[in-house]
Amino acid sequence: MQTDRLTSALPVIAALLAGFGLLQLGNTLQGTLLAVRGGMEGFSPTVIGMIGGAFFAGLMAGSLVTGRLIRRVGKTRSFAALASMASMVPILHLLWIDPVVWIVARMLTGFCFAGLFVVVESWLNAAAINQMRGQILSIYGMTGLVAGVMGQLLLPVADPGGYVLFAVVSLILTGAVLPLTLSQADPPPLPTGTLRIDLRRLYAQAPFGLAAAFLCGVSTGAFFSLAPVLAQSIGLQHQGVAVFMATGAIGAAAMIWPLGALSDRMDRRLLVVATATVAAIALAGMTQFTPSGASTWIYFVLVFLFGGLVVPIYSVVLAHVNDSVPPSEFVAASGGMLIAQGAGAALGPLVIGAAMTAFGPRALPALTVVAQILIVLLGFWQIRRHAAPARTEEFQPQPPTPVGTELIAVSQEKTAPPR
Repeated sequence: MQTDRLTSALPVIAALLAGFGLLQLGNTLQGTLLAVRGGMEGFSPTVIGMIGGAFFAGLMAGSLVTGRLIRRVGKTRSFAALASMASMVPILHLLWIDPVVWIVARMLTGFCFAGLFVVVESWLNAAAINQMRGQILSIYGMTGLVAGVMGQLLLPVADPGGYVLFAVVSLILTGAVLPLTLSQADPPPLPTGTLRIDLRRLYAQAPFGLAAAFLCGVSTGAFFSLAPVLAQSIGLQHQGVAVFMATGAIGAAAMIWPLGALSDRMDRRLLVVATATVAAIALAGMTQFTPSGASTWIYFVLVFLFGGLVVPIYSVVLAHVNDSVPPSEFVAASGGMLIAQGAGAALGPLVIGAAMTAFGPRALPALTVVAQILIVLLGFWQIRRHAAPARTEEFQPQPPTPVGTELIAVSQEKTAPPR
């Protein structure tokens, strides 16, 4: 019976993963493209940081309200409408090259992506049988990472100063509609109810986890928004910027599984502290070399270490929080963690972008070092005060883009496997 159900679900799972991969492919290309083109148009790092942070602000806003849209018109129609709207936005960036327009447009993209990810995640979760849910959600996370690498490598396809890359992003996002809308599978029933997220209670249960999630958001949000500016400052051209960004994403994809396996065998907090310590050292090296004319391969090694050490930390922190809260509160805790991470990802590019305007490009790795050191200090403080919680959840890689919605939470709550 379970095998038959999985076999019947495979086509829709493949369609969902294909659509999600195309969304991530287009979005990562668009994020790097906007940073590079913004620099070519004379935008300051402060403005570029605001554009990058606007995506995460829109993502958070959309995660709180798009569930109502999906309940009203259904998952398939919502997915098609939001993907169509998202595919229009790159053209808006091209037609009105203005900082205010770009900030609003990038926020609109984040809003649309929140709903798109809700549909994919909730549908995947409902389609998977209990015995395979963890593996499928892990494949989902890895799909996001691999698509992120491929999206960065598309930057040299055309001149960022022209219109072709914006059209490519629009085409990719439009194509993301096809796998799901052409699928013959019916969407699962829409859940009812709301998710109550209590950040104060979550902080009381897992203070280190909530604080670390915010700092992870600061670090990754600033990197994906502003690293192209850093790459340009050290003399990399468009192809070099693409390889620079892809190297960070490759580091994340390469290290997330080894770190996850380690976290299932030791105190997760200690692993987070050790990882953040090494990340801080690597970023301090990047600060020292920026922009000193060091060999290009040194920067690539450092950004690989950044991606491999900083990006996966959130997944380990989330696993630690899952160990710290009762099973009945796991969904609410996950939603609270995503809000904290999203808030950091929205604020980080703004603050660090302003610092880059004032102090130069090395402010990006320097302030990210500060974020990693804070994670280390908070981790040591927590380890000294409390014993490690018993492990109740195996590690699962998380997509690089934070999404938290009441719809996916309710869907997970209704279909979660017994503990």
